[in-house]
Amino acid sequence: AKPNSELCCKPICLMLADESDHETLTVILSPLIAEREAMKSSELTLEIGGILRNFKFDFRGTGYDEKLVREVEGLEASGSVYICTLCDATRLEASQNVVFHSITRSHCENLERYETWRANPYHESCNELRDRVKGVSAKPFIETLPSIDALHCDIGNAAEFYRIFQLEIGEVYKNPNVTKEERKKWQTILDKHLRKKLNLRPIMRMNGNFARKLMAKETVDAVCELVQCDERQEALKELMDLYLKMKPVWRSS
Repeated sequence: AKPNSELCCKPICLMLADESDHETLTVILSPLIAEREAMKSSELTLEIGGILRNFKFDFRGTGYDEKLVREVEGLEASGSVYICTLCDATRLEASQNVVFHSITRSHCENLERYETWRANPYHESCNELRDRVKGVSAKPFIETLPSIDALHCDIGNAAEFYRIFQLEIGEVYKNPNVTKEERKKWQTILDKHLRKKLNLRPIMRMNGNFARKLMAKETVDAVCELVQCDERQEALKELMDLYLKMKPVWRSS
């Protein structure tokens, strides 16, 4: 039997949108947002099994494209120093730490930051003001709730696997004291092999597309060709298999 909760968990509607300029999105989505805000204080009365039941509307903003979230939350475009829709990380901070991050941004805080950007109450310079508002330079107009961000998960996990592949190629478990030159050599070997076997071209910095292509069974099979120990090969394959089983937690497709 299907759970009763299915009746109240199905969404009333699905709204799909892709990124555009901030003004266009505002025009398209503002009426929907106004209706959603009005529905939050409304109740729906339905007769179920001869009994009248009252339901309230609860909205959850999920599944938004990361670039769309930048637009609707009023964040500066891709050239900004502040690059994250969930936290206040800068490009420099992200380049030094691509695995761990904490969710700090909120819709209410972004609204407050926009007012600071608009009014400049402390009479600061443009750069000082931009740093104070952490990249919020337009009015956010749709409430997005921080949750697991698929892009962060993809990049963070792929960066860690990319590092593990290199360590296994160099057999660091036998000799942990290695030089920077040796590590660079292993990376070059890995990049050349992935390009030859999977047509996966090396990149300067991990991005979403590379991360998603890297994290596949075909990749670990190719990497195992460079790993001498059979036991380490099996361990790598098991690790990738576990990752692929866990992936639906943060990315459904």
